[in-house]
Amino acid sequence: MATTTTTTAVAAPRTPLLRRLGRPAQVAAVLVAWVVVWFPTHGTATLSLAPADLTPLHRWLNHVNDTVGANRNTSPIFLYFFNEIRAVIDGLVTFIQALISQEWFGRPVPLLGWLGVVAVVTYVSWVFGNWRVALLAAGGFVFFGLQGLWQESMDTFALTIAAVLISLLFGIPLGIWAGLSDRFNRLVTPVLDFMQTMPTFVYLAPLTLLFLIGPASAVIATLIYAMPPAIRLTAHGIRSVPPAAIEATDSLGATGWQRLTRVLLPLSRRTIVLGINQTIMAALSMVTIAALIDAPGLGQTVVQALQTLDVGTAFNAGLAIVVMAIVLDRVTTAASDRVRVAAPARRLRRLLVAGGGIAAVVCCYFSYTYVWAAEFPDGLDVGSALRRGADSVTTWAQNDLSGATAAFKNLVTSVLLNPLQALLVESPWWLVGAVAVGLAVLLGGVRAAVTTAICLGLIIGTGLWQDSMTTLAMTIVATVMVMVLGVVFGVWMGRNRHADRIIRPILDAGQTMPAFVYLVPFLALFAASRFTAIVAAVVFAAPVAIKIISDGVRGISATTVEAATAAGSSTWQMITKVQLPMSRQSLTLAANQGLIYVLSMVVVGGLVGAGALGYDVVAGFSQGSLYGKGLAAGVAIVLLGIMLDRIARAAQQSNKSKGH
Repeated sequence: MATTTTTTAVAAPRTPLLRRLGRPAQVAAVLVAWVVVWFPTHGTATLSLAPADLTPLHRWLNHVNDTVGANRNTSPIFLYFFNEIRAVIDGLVTFIQALISQEWFGRPVPLLGWLGVVAVVTYVSWVFGNWRVALLAAGGFVFFGLQGLWQESMDTFALTIAAVLISLLFGIPLGIWAGLSDRFNRLVTPVLDFMQTMPTFVYLAPLTLLFLIGPASAVIATLIYAMPPAIRLTAHGIRSVPPAAIEATDSLGATGWQRLTRVLLPLSRRTIVLGINQTIMAALSMVTIAALIDAPGLGQTVVQALQTLDVGTAFNAGLAIVVMAIVLDRVTTAASDRVRVAAPARRLRRLLVAGGGIAAVVCCYFSYTYVWAAEFPDGLDVGSALRRGADSVTTWAQNDLSGATAAFKNLVTSVLLNPLQALLVESPWWLVGAVAVGLAVLLGGVRAAVTTAICLGLIIGTGLWQDSMTTLAMTIVATVMVMVLGVVFGVWMGRNRHADRIIRPILDAGQTMPAFVYLVPFLALFAASRFTAIVAAVVFAAPVAIKIISDGVRGISATTVEAATAAGSSTWQMITKVQLPMSRQSLTLAANQGLIYVLSMVVVGGLVGAGALGYDVVAGFSQGSLYGKGLAAGVAIVLLGIMLDRIARAAQQSNKSKGH
């Protein structure tokens, strides 16, 4: 018996070492092998390309751009399609600008001067919101004039209105269709995912090829970015209507149109208004970025100030963008709350609404008739003081805080960024590809590995391998920092209701600010460098990760927490042994969303010295000879985003299927 047992034991198949290890150990083993192979191979087959050099692909794209420009007014597809679309959108933007910001046809001032605009905005805010929101709106719009940025602010407002109108014109009907049809919902969801995961920069170059630079391209780029929330939330609202209400309507013999207009839309109104809110916020954010393609408004002021490192001017314009975002957010949020309350209109309110409307009309008449009510008074100027104050704070920060900021910057750069960038940029392309595919297999499975291999192959085809690896290094470092903040603050908020009530409004406010604004304070602290872009990306992406992790921790069963407490677990053991392991799916989702937000912001950081793909895109807009390279850089950014997104999503699904 002993002999037989021994023979059986010897003959039993042995599990490979890697398979016996857990996933973290497998990932660590791949990374260690990468470092070991890097030492004898680094500096070879790196596919380097000098900043001024072009590949055949870049030259071909330049040729396409030149050919399109030469045939724009003769080709039928441009004459009867693209040019017509551009003309319609330019006409809409020009009309709105003539209403509130630019010269009205034949008049040296807009049809509605500053007093009329403030009166109309205040009245609308009060009718759809409440008196507090109306006061906020009035104060915010007057503040634009006090900053000396009235026309720039109204240009931004006009572009936002145009983009939102078109987004809602198409988005709400598509959302209704998606809410009513399962087939269409399955068809449109991947398209919306793609529209939202693509960094905003990459819309710009191909649109300028078709529609030239200017308001039309800016509005189209904005509606591509801003339309998905309207579609998603409209569909979600319709699908969330209780089945009992639908069945009751059907039992009364209602038609499909009656069911939609009398039940589905009224009961989903609050969610639809929330979708409008998100569309407005996304539109304002994108309109400022579209200044890179000559969109008028505050974005141009910020871009020019960032390029000249004029922190005071950038701060003043950035503050105006923040104020506009807060006003628009609060007005639409208040409208959503009013829909939810659904209080019946009273006679007194009807009288007040009528009286307020008359007052607004009188103000519009004054702004049309009198110069003082049309052009904001020049003597009232706080913008100069704000610029001087921002410059003074910048000088103080650079002089008195330079030791602390430089130490932090050097620590992160030396410990994380430089080693990772050297590992990615100086490794042979085939080594990086092998490691990336191996990690994709471990984290997400075969499908994620296939996607990774395809994306890496296409990145090589763009001719921008090194710049892509530099951008990837900055993205990974920023995402690590985001996840550290996400875990620390997310666990704190998930475990402490008081902390959640204090921190969550700050996170909500952070998410309403357009991406450009984040660059300004860190430009003052860290000057123009890739580290500035990384820190701005961390602050931009952290609110999303913190919220997701917080909700994941709070969603753990109270019974599980009580059982761990009864077993004598300490606070540290509760967090590390129970709450974080059971929130693994939320952690993966937070990493996924953090990666996408970070990538989009790191690319915007090309304006403040981040270099790599962001610089390539910006240079493509400003130098015609580099247009093809900039367009290829946009494609490389999309490929990086798709690769990282698919790996993170596959890892999330893997965790979910394993019951984590």
